[in-house]
Amino acid sequence: MVGSAPPEHTVPPPRRPPDPSGQVRRWYEDGLGWATVPGSPLRLAVGLRFDVLDVPEEAGRAALRHLRPDSPVALQDDRMRFLVAADSARELPGLLSWLEWGSLALDLTAVGEGGVIDAPLPPAGPARRDPAPGPPRSGTAGPEPLQGAAVWLRPPEPGCEVEASLPTLSALGGGGSAPDLVRLVETVATHCHRIRLRRASAQPLAFS
Repeated sequence: MVGSAPPEHTVPPPRRPPDPSGQVRRWYEDGLGWATVPGSPLRLAVGLRFDVLDVPEEAGRAALRHLRPDSPVALQDDRMRFLVAADSARELPGLLSWLEWGSLALDLTAVGEGGVIDAPLPPAGPARRDPAPGPPRSGTAGPEPLQGAAVWLRPPEPGCEVEASLPTLSALGGGGSAPDLVRLVETVATHCHRIRLRRASAQPLAFS
């Protein structure tokens, strides 16, 4: 009796490690339809579907009440970034002048067409954490992100048109459902000025 040869066992090829940056890029490009910039770290192109208002976190938290619950807001270090309607960066200097803040140096900037920002990790990303005080929301648990990484305070919703939730100048006077850019800028400008005065008063007096 002739014995049969033992079956051959094929060794599967080694599995490639997951590519978190690729997953995050696809979340932005495919899930949200937002443009990203090639390279690492991952950055978002600004000025196409939204501009960004960058302010101190303290000033930004005072203005959250002027937004809709689905208005995207990000944090990075001690800065808060509001996503606002496209072309808002161009309108900001005139708006500050109209609000009589134009002559003061305020710690707020706008990023518009041609600009980029660091892409915050998606809400359920591999290193997502809830940056707001209090217990984490459901589905946001995970390892701590890298120091200085951008995170979402109020993340965008895939499949939803972000433009309807963005503060815009056309909402002045309460028309429509979009947040009012004027109220947002007035609030953050006021609090930026208060922060500036507080810091100035804390400086020791210089005597000649």
